[in-house]
Amino acid sequence: MKSSTTLLVTCSTVFLAQLGMSIYLPALPEIARGLSADASQVSWGLAAYLIGMAMPMLFWGSMAQRVGRKPVLLAALGIYGAGNLALPVSSTLESFLILRMLQGVGASGISVMARVLIRDSFRGDLLAKALSWLSISFVVALGIGQYLGSIIQIVLGWPAIFYLLGGVSLAMALIVSRITFPTLSEESAQRSAWPSYWRILRHRSFLLPALTGGLGYGVIIAFNTAAPLILQGPFNWSVVEYGLLGWPISAAYFLGAVAVNRLVLRIGQRRLMTAGVGLVLAGSTLMLLGSIAGTPIALLFWLPYCIAVFGQSLNYPISLSLANDGSPIGGAYAMALSGFIHQLMAAIIGGIVSLTASPQPWPLSLSCTLLALGALLCVVLAPGRQNV
Repeated sequence: MKSSTTLLVTCSTVFLAQLGMSIYLPALPEIARGLSADASQVSWGLAAYLIGMAMPMLFWGSMAQRVGRKPVLLAALGIYGAGNLALPVSSTLESFLILRMLQGVGASGISVMARVLIRDSFRGDLLAKALSWLSISFVVALGIGQYLGSIIQIVLGWPAIFYLLGGVSLAMALIVSRITFPTLSEESAQRSAWPSYWRILRHRSFLLPALTGGLGYGVIIAFNTAAPLILQGPFNWSVVEYGLLGWPISAAYFLGAVAVNRLVLRIGQRRLMTAGVGLVLAGSTLMLLGSIAGTPIALLFWLPYCIAVFGQSLNYPISLSLANDGSPIGGAYAMALSGFIHQLMAAIIGGIVSLTASPQPWPLSLSCTLLALGALLCVVLAPGRQNV
């Protein structure tokens, strides 16, 4: 019963944290007009959010090990909610980006605690299966958030997007305050954090799966950063049309996450992860070929991306599970470190894509293909031992 409650709480909080990444994207051009800035400058809001997520992840993991899971989750929800409520007050591009970073700091704690709480309750292939539910929450937020953001913007204006998200976050904190999570006795809370992180980082059985998940995640970050400028630029999509794209993307990620949930105990983690990385590479390569051909058909741009998304949905929960199983130290540290690696990579990738943003689709497609090749290299180099 406690495991079911933990799974429900973690999925709900991850859903909220990921909404912060996608829900405002359809309103990006309108936000830019409100801030008297270029849309390409406002697109840095995603990179700022990711930087905010990356910076404190190791701190959140250390605090979770020292003061407990619940207080840290409540603090993260409070910061995330406050950041959302403050964003509509932004009057300059600089203040908008700073608040997006603060919003990311809260989302960082939510993300770490969701994974740690799942790790507290499950092990091995069951851990990969449980993490696939977090992936489902992630993708539902990715799709519904994008569509919901477009509707809210049209009906209420873009400030309402952040007001609603902030209010729901604080309400979720109130719910969490009334829940008791299981207390673990297997790990010592007194273990020093930084030597522990360094010891974990030096193990290839942890590092390579973590890098595999992070590089695949980078494909999604790159697309989210550049796609609004491409699809609402040369392809002349409206806000609603771009919002609707969230549905096929969500379907692709949802199907992949369900596949992990149903097949991981039968097929095994490494085989599924290898298949997932192969699909990420195939989808990215098709995007690149279509971009080089200069086709004016948007379907040939976003449909291959959905193939890549499906592959990443296979890859990501398994990469987290294998990284955790390959860690020489238990507790919150391995999950926090893998999350830090993923968000740091995402922030760097988002920043590079923002700097090289182009209305033409080929730079984005090339970036996705290179990231997928990197993930495949990590799979090839990873230790062959099957973690169970």
